[in-house]
Amino acid sequence: MHNNYYFLRQLAPELTQKLAGYNVVTCFSQEKDELVVGFTNGAEEFWLKAQLSASFPVLAMPETFNRARANSVDLLPNLLGRTVASFGVFPNDRVLTVTFTDDATLLFKLFGPRPNAIFRSSPDAPAELFHQRYTSDAELAPASGSAITNPDPLKRYPALGDLPPRYLRAQGYNLASEAQKEEMVKAVVATLENPDHFYLIALDDRTRLSLLAAGEVEQTLPPDPIAALRLFVPLYLGRRAYETELRQVRQMLEKRAEEATISASQARTRLYALEHTAGYRQTADLIMANLTQIPAGATQVEVFDFYQDQPRVLKLKANETPQRTAQNLYRKAKNQKIETQQLQERVERREAEAFWCLERLEELATITDLRALRTWRKTHDLQPETKAKAATELPFKIFEDSGFTILVGRNAQNNDLLTQRYAHKDDLWLHAKDVTGSHVVIRHQAGRAVPEPVVERAAQLAAWYSRRKNDSLCPVTVTPKKFVRKPKGAVPGAVAVERERVVLVVPANPFERIS
Repeated sequence: MHNNYYFLRQLAPELTQKLAGYNVVTCFSQEKDELVVGFTNGAEEFWLKAQLSASFPVLAMPETFNRARANSVDLLPNLLGRTVASFGVFPNDRVLTVTFTDDATLLFKLFGPRPNAIFRSSPDAPAELFHQRYTSDAELAPASGSAITNPDPLKRYPALGDLPPRYLRAQGYNLASEAQKEEMVKAVVATLENPDHFYLIALDDRTRLSLLAAGEVEQTLPPDPIAALRLFVPLYLGRRAYETELRQVRQMLEKRAEEATISASQARTRLYALEHTAGYRQTADLIMANLTQIPAGATQVEVFDFYQDQPRVLKLKANETPQRTAQNLYRKAKNQKIETQQLQERVERREAEAFWCLERLEELATITDLRALRTWRKTHDLQPETKAKAATELPFKIFEDSGFTILVGRNAQNNDLLTQRYAHKDDLWLHAKDVTGSHVVIRHQAGRAVPEPVVERAAQLAAWYSRRKNDSLCPVTVTPKKFVRKPKGAVPGAVAVERERVVLVVPANPFERIS
């Protein structure tokens, strides 16, 4: 809540009491998105450092500040020499105002996406903007309007932000009666307007400054906004990299655990269906056992099913002999056996992966500093993904999976480019079997075998970007690229494969939800 209206209304009178009569003696920037203003009354100095970045706009107030000799530029020269009259805040808004004795004003707009500083040497003078790209800030003024009427008491106070509603919901707000909700909101607003304490809290893996005891309270502070900012800002900046990476790793592990659980569940469902329906081999056996009873050109025939010990109707094709039908069914039965085996392996593999992710999440909760977190990530191969960087360098569809880069050709010519020029001999090469489709390459990593879940998802991509996209099951060729060659005179995209293994997968883009 360091930028919240209710915090700024505590800060403004404190700054007025502290700085009224002080003069501005310097105004400069030495880092991107930073504006430093130095005040003095001749005996004491006061520093206000506005960090006006979209990711973390904040007013820092270091007790001392040493200006760098290089990479420093003076700003707002017309601000120098002016004497502070008072500080204020726009009603129900995140704008802190500095008014000078000659009616000049300096506004600090602390909006998350578009922070800025706006200086006017007089009420009628043109605005000077720190971030000049936000031209509309030249007209920034307090919002005018009547009180908001809304059946929901929370929505009558637009400046609450996100913490007070979360605090109220933790206190049972959603289950309260309408009258109780009114009283709860009024009590919280009264606390925000006159807090007894400030709090350093941890919420959603972030350190925050709060006027309410929400989340996990790390430290209770006296209601001194200047002292609170001096404690909070360096603490937050020191923790920001750790907390950001912690959230990234947690989200990565939670996503992988969810995907693995869903994949295992889908495989179990398919396996159950295969095991509890009459298989192709059983149907073929029944046809062969009853050949003499099947009339020529029949589309169906009723036979006794000796597997189930009951009559059963078999469907046939009028333009196909029963022997040929049985032969095709035996071929499908062979594939079905392979599919069953692969499904069993997938269930075991994906359940193990989900369990591994859950174990890592438990370990993650015990890591409390950035250096240990980065060492732990490296140990468990949970390094940041590089999809964005790869996408800027390569002309293919790019996917990242468990640290491996998967490249997918976009058309026949692009397939040739991928396979012939970009793929290394030790990369894994995949393609939907016996149909046209995209070439898929899994980039090789020295000393590290490609995990089967990665191969499986890359095979799903190869099936998805092929003419077998709508099949229920697709065979996919998998081989090191060194066994793939381009025959002389072959059309674009055509290759010959000298050695292969085949995996059966359901065509899909498993990265659709996250890419």
